[in-house]
Amino acid sequence: MPVKMLREFFLLESAGGILLVIAAVIAILISNSPLENYYHAILNAPVLVQFGNFSIDKDFHHWINDGLMAIFFLLVSLEIKREVLDGQLSSRSQISLPAIAAFGGLVVPSLIFLSINWGDSIAIQGWAIPAATDIAFALGVLTLLGSRVPESLKLTLVAIAIIDDLAAILIIAVFYTEQLSLLPLGGALLCVLALIALNRRKVSELSPYMAVGIVLWMCVLKSGLHATLAGVVIAMLIPNKSNNELKPAPLYRLEHGLHLWVAFLILPLFALANAGVSLKGIALDFFVEPVTLGVGLGLLLGKPIGVTLFTYIGTKFKFCALPEGINWNQFYGLAFLAGIGFTMSLFIGGLAFEDAKFQTLVRLGVITASLASGILGYFTLRIVSVKQIKN
Repeated sequence: MPVKMLREFFLLESAGGILLVIAAVIAILISNSPLENYYHAILNAPVLVQFGNFSIDKDFHHWINDGLMAIFFLLVSLEIKREVLDGQLSSRSQISLPAIAAFGGLVVPSLIFLSINWGDSIAIQGWAIPAATDIAFALGVLTLLGSRVPESLKLTLVAIAIIDDLAAILIIAVFYTEQLSLLPLGGALLCVLALIALNRRKVSELSPYMAVGIVLWMCVLKSGLHATLAGVVIAMLIPNKSNNELKPAPLYRLEHGLHLWVAFLILPLFALANAGVSLKGIALDFFVEPVTLGVGLGLLLGKPIGVTLFTYIGTKFKFCALPEGINWNQFYGLAFLAGIGFTMSLFIGGLAFEDAKFQTLVRLGVITASLASGILGYFTLRIVSVKQIKN
């Protein structure tokens, strides 16, 4: 019986989001228990990988954020590529609404954060923290509503979140890049050329791409660019067509192979490593700190306002139209769910700030605002759905 229940759980669409919640709660509980010192000792434990004179010396926390999250970015980029080539983003009519909504969901939260933190040269580095949507969490909440919401609403939310993630990737590349080192950059360029050659030769086996990809990741890590960008480059050069009729294209095989690992191991481990907030010494004043307010209000208010306002303007000027089967009341619920920024917001927060206090403020803002956004989105859609059923 337990094995059957476990199998059924992993088949749930919302299972990844549920595990993220559990991992985040465990991290918070551990951070406020006698195990706190062990928790930080594990995260700060050095992990050295060395090949001759080449070495990577990072603590366990950085291996998760720089290494495992590169695989997460690889999967997200594969999903974006698939959707652009033959999915929900493959035509102008399909991409226009989620693109406009995602742009509004990027601009308004960022402006809210900047307006609250203007004048503080350190704090404004976190302007992009409330700009992203967590696909797993948002879709997990939506899935809890089951057949009460139309499939087109789920597809629209996924499309907005995917474009959000693409914007976050570009923001990381442009605004959160350290000083560059030319020699590793040259090595990364050679790896990219090798991946292009494999693609042009229509090599369908995944192992050559992964071998070159690992070397690319090491070069990008040493170059000063954020290592997760290697995952993006690999995804863009994985073929979407197969030269073997009996096998699916490499893109689809890799995406399918990574999905379970990312949803059920990498993201929960990331949450476990990054969501730990110690409540010792935290007063109510922490919740009205500019960084906490900027992140919290950016997600909770900026996201739904930006997504709804820009979409409304787009429909009025006929740049886009609501998908069939979705009304504005349902779209408001979707816009609240876009304020769940957990994974990507915490990730960008880690890049923006090194100071422990700022990290605490970011986590407080992200966790409280994401929780409130999920609750508001869920009950808005539930109430609207009940009214529709009665009518």
